[in-house]
Amino acid sequence: MSYELRDHTADVAVEATADTLAGVFAAVADGLTAASTESVPADGERFELAVAAESREALLFDYLDRLIYERDVRLVLPADHRCTVVEPGEASEGDRADAETDSDEWRLTATARGVPLGAVVAREIKAVTYSEMTLERRGDEWYAYVVFDV
Repeated sequence: MSYELRDHTADVAVEATADTLAGVFAAVADGLTAASTESVPADGERFELAVAAESREALLFDYLDRLIYERDVRLVLPADHRCTVVEPGEASEGDRADAETDSDEWRLTATARGVPLGAVVAREIKAVTYSEMTLERRGDEWYAYVVFDV
């Protein structure tokens, strides 16, 4: 999985690829972290989050929006992202333990390391946008392009 920051008028964009859908979500989130600061210290406690949405694109948007929200509420820069994406109709590992459940929503569970904002020189990313958002399968890998308002 990899990402690259791309200049975008007054904004910043992240272009990412990965072998899996969850991998490309994590790569875009890592790109969000890189767009926020040039270096990330090793400290910070991991935290969990969960998001559900009606489509893949909405799930990616809501996940990134939630990371920005967590930054503002927890006063941490989310880093070192790990996530799992569950498609509609699939049961997640936790669901399988209870019973097979069908859902008509895309679901994501994730963790990130919350680096205290006082430990980084951070550029404020105001919001994720739908502007030019791309999330698609290209050959053997997933591709995403996301623009952030700075």
